Amino acid sequence: MLLANYSGLILECGTDEAGRGCLAGPVTAAAVILPENFKNAILNDSKQLSEKKRTVLKPIIEERAICFGVAHIFQEEIDEINILNASILAMHQSIDQLTKTPEFVIVDGNKFKPYKDIPYDTIIKGDGKYLSIAAASVLAKTHRDLYMDKIHEEFPMYNWKQNKGYPTKEHRAAIKKHGITKYHRKSFRLLPDQFKLDL
Repeated sequence: MLLANYSGLILECGTDEAGRGCLAGPVTAAAVILPENFKNAILNDSKQLSEKKRTVLKPIIEERAICFGVAHIFQEEIDEINILNASILAMHQSIDQLTKTPEFVIVDGNKFKPYKDIPYDTIIKGDGKYLSIAAASVLAKTHRDLYMDKIHEEFPMYNWKQNKGYPTKEHRAAIKKHGITKYHRKSFRLLPDQFKLDL
């Protein structure tokens, strides 16, 4: 059973990211402030949900949230500032979009940087513990998946529609065969050591 609130404050925002471990595409974060009475029987950490359930939840969260924001940080910037900084920046930018200023921020994981002067706490596996972080994880994942589906049309040989840019065997085999695209993260190890890639 996910908990509704961590801080005891009404405008508590949950934030989470998706796509941190991917070889291609953006890292995407969402921030969500839910109403006090928000309940949903299927909402959970997005990794525990089927694509179908996430798709059902997306409009429910977007309609019922007090406010939400979603931000992509793209591969060029990930390569420049590293994936951890890019993930935190995506979270900050998603909070920037909220139409109400949060009184407290709860963050999935154990790394964050202060956002303005708003108090925050990091919660390991928070997306499986608190409704607002779970909601943020669903929005980050669904918005990122839609973006990956779109760029799949441009480079179908990598099958991003299916693997969403994660380092699957199929994705790595396609990189080995076709090389890399403008969407690949050049600072990542795109192929295991036995396959060297000329960047």
